[in-house]
Amino acid sequence: MWRLLALRPDALAVWEDEEVRRRLTHYYAVMTDKRAARYRVAKRVPVELERGAGLEEMWRVHDEKVREARETYESVEGDPEKVSRMPLPDYSLVDLKADIAWRIIESCRLCEWRCGVNRVKGERGVCGLTAEVRVASAFLHMGEEAPLVPSGTIFFTGCSFKCVFCQNWDISTDPLNGVPVGPRELAAIAVKLRKEGARNINYVGGNPDQQLHVVLSSLKHMDVNVPLLWNTNMYMSVEALKLLLDIVDIWLPDFKYGNDECALRLSKVPRYFEVVSRNHKLAHDSGDMIIRHLVLPGHVECCTKPALEWISKNCPRALVNIMDQYRPEHLVALYPEKYREIARRPSRDELEEAYRYADELGLLWRPVS
Repeated sequence: MWRLLALRPDALAVWEDEEVRRRLTHYYAVMTDKRAARYRVAKRVPVELERGAGLEEMWRVHDEKVREARETYESVEGDPEKVSRMPLPDYSLVDLKADIAWRIIESCRLCEWRCGVNRVKGERGVCGLTAEVRVASAFLHMGEEAPLVPSGTIFFTGCSFKCVFCQNWDISTDPLNGVPVGPRELAAIAVKLRKEGARNINYVGGNPDQQLHVVLSSLKHMDVNVPLLWNTNMYMSVEALKLLLDIVDIWLPDFKYGNDECALRLSKVPRYFEVVSRNHKLAHDSGDMIIRHLVLPGHVECCTKPALEWISKNCPRALVNIMDQYRPEHLVALYPEKYREIARRPSRDELEEAYRYADELGLLWRPVS
């Protein structure tokens, strides 16, 4: 199982399974410098934009240049040496993506809360963040899924969810945790992690979606060949997703709930299933993906089974990590009587039922023996 493989001394042993390698072909090729990371091609697509162009015109040019970037990537067959020889323009598709993200947070709609606050002017929406980005920690993480470790994790503060059981509540609920970073500092962190042996740069939190304006801006200041990994609750807006699709090399999203009622009660988010399923489908169709599902006690029938069934039908190439490490944390630990249904760890029977159902659906939730 994934949770056991992550503890093996040689995490790359997972690549002995041909089906796992096939489903993560792009990620593995970038990780081993056989293909170029997607963002490095986007950095080399020149963009001409009229001074004072409005957001609608910026999107029009963006969509046109995205097609050019995809064609360029195919024409050089993702060869990292060919990509390195391509000139870097003064203003690129990556720069345009960053500028669009900065425009978006002037009336923020990076996630589906669509708060509309002006974060550039210091206003705060549901995530609690202004335009300032803070990093709580950055290190080589050995506890991620086996194909990912060591993972160069960058933990941001703030989150669009309010999960009552959050295990990272200290950074997700406190946007002032950590230290502020700008684009150059964030790029330097990523490059350092790669040099130290990171097989990917893992943007996480909290949640990374709300930091998109600075993440995209940081790519102007780095050109190291490393897979970019987006570790997200997947509640981003379509606009944010469009900015990410030709940048991210591997997706690591959560699929927490199988219905809207549980999501609203436990994470305080509306329209959960509609938004998250839409984004999973779009991201899956664009690249490599490992989906995480945390088994909640008492939620196998209402959440685990519907989520896994949807994944099996709509994200057939995705690997799935059925996570067993839920424990009562945050508000659940403080008010166990209020959250009695999840004030315990999942039972062995619940976990085994989740595993059995995943096998029945034909999901690759563990390497094939």
